[in-house]
Amino acid sequence: MIRLSDEIALVQTLDFFTPIVDDPYTFGQIAAANALSDVYAMGGRPLCAMNIVCFPSRKLDISVLQAVLRGGLDVIHRAGAVLVGGHSIDDPELKYGLSVSGVVHPERVLDMRGALPGDALVLTKPLGTGIGGTAVKAGLAGEGLLAEMSASMIALNREAAEALEGLGVHACTDVTGFGLLGHACELVERSEVGMAIRAERVPIFGGLEALAAKGLLPGGLHRNRAFRAGMVDMDPAVPEPVQAILYDPQTSGGLLAALAPGEAEQLLERLHSRGIAAAAIIGEVVDSPAGRVVVR
Repeated sequence: MIRLSDEIALVQTLDFFTPIVDDPYTFGQIAAANALSDVYAMGGRPLCAMNIVCFPSRKLDISVLQAVLRGGLDVIHRAGAVLVGGHSIDDPELKYGLSVSGVVHPERVLDMRGALPGDALVLTKPLGTGIGGTAVKAGLAGEGLLAEMSASMIALNREAAEALEGLGVHACTDVTGFGLLGHACELVERSEVGMAIRAERVPIFGGLEALAAKGLLPGGLHRNRAFRAGMVDMDPAVPEPVQAILYDPQTSGGLLAALAPGEAEQLLERLHSRGIAAAAIIGEVVDSPAGRVVVR
């Protein structure tokens, strides 16, 4: 983020990855929504985007690339932004994403730091896209789960970000590759506050606990757990599949926001009225233990 004036700060972000669904149009939508998410997590408004494309021209028909780019373009337009170009290379594996530029008022930036003791924690999307995607690739997940996850990943965080406007948000981030617990640790790391998360309140895609119990866990989940477990106090009463889901790397996940309890309830009403039905208050910010995340 770069301050250009007293009224405008420039937000820059990029993200791209390999396909996580078979349908190229859906993949394009998911990749674009995921790339745009960081702008919303900082309180910004996306203005323009550039395509990042790696394409195996000798292995896939050009129609596949056309569908991916059409999916991305449709999401860019839904965000109220414009596509201004991009770059492509020939590559053995398909990859797609965006470089995004946005703007935000410098005094309305949503930062990862600043959560206060007593704040409630609001999560706007369910967890489980990493485990669900692994199950889909293994042929062990039904079409219903794939459709539910795809709809969530395609959904922009624009509505959630707009619902935050006018409220006293003390900290905010989007939940993506580091998983819920990884991003929660980012919010409290080397700070004077901690977080207490109520496992039973965390929204999870239907059927995910059973899939996690079967061991369908992506490699990123194990890396997240190895990296952050030292900052997490996990209640042994939390079922192991749920513990795994809390570390699950997300694609185009929801926003995690900390704000005063009364305003959190107001935010939840706004989110539900906008059709974001999975949004929930999942815990609170605590003054002790500082710099740690407690899961109960």
